Amino acid sequence: MIAKRAVSKYVPKRSTDWLKVKTIMRAEVVVGGYTQPRGRRSYFGSLVCGLYRDDGLRYVAHVGGGFNERKLASIYKLMQPLKTGKSSFVDVPKTNEPVQWIKPKLVAEVKFSEWTADHRLRHPVFVGLRDDKDPRDCRFEFESDTDKVVGHDSKKRKR
Repeated sequence: MIAKRAVSKYVPKRSTDWLKVKTIMRAEVVVGGYTQPRGRRSYFGSLVCGLYRDDGLRYVAHVGGGFNERKLASIYKLMQPLKTGKSSFVDVPKTNEPVQWIKPKLVAEVKFSEWTADHRLRHPVFVGLRDDKDPRDCRFEFESDTDKVVGHDSKKRKR
């Protein structure tokens, strides 16, 4: 999205009169595993995350940004007692590194730029863990017609 001063003219270079504004979305996702670290990274590479649907936990992203060394260490420590040999995802995701699956007990808040057509998060970044949120409450949310959800046609109401 572009924001511009009403009286500004277009110039073919960067200007403070025209600004690019990025929208950022947020979601709470369930952590179902983590990838092995690579390079100079410690503890883990990314969190493998999903959301619940009627048929179970569905993969939505692997989140590797937003961590510092202290966050990596503390989250890694929390995940160790949750380790399991089996994926909790209905659709086992493909990853670039081997995955250590964990029981889906942790909820992470992430920010991201948009949803993709195949229901994945684009550019997810870790914000924090949510210990106040039940993982089963982390579900896909779909837009609905308000009138259908409420159960009446608001256009017919008298004002």
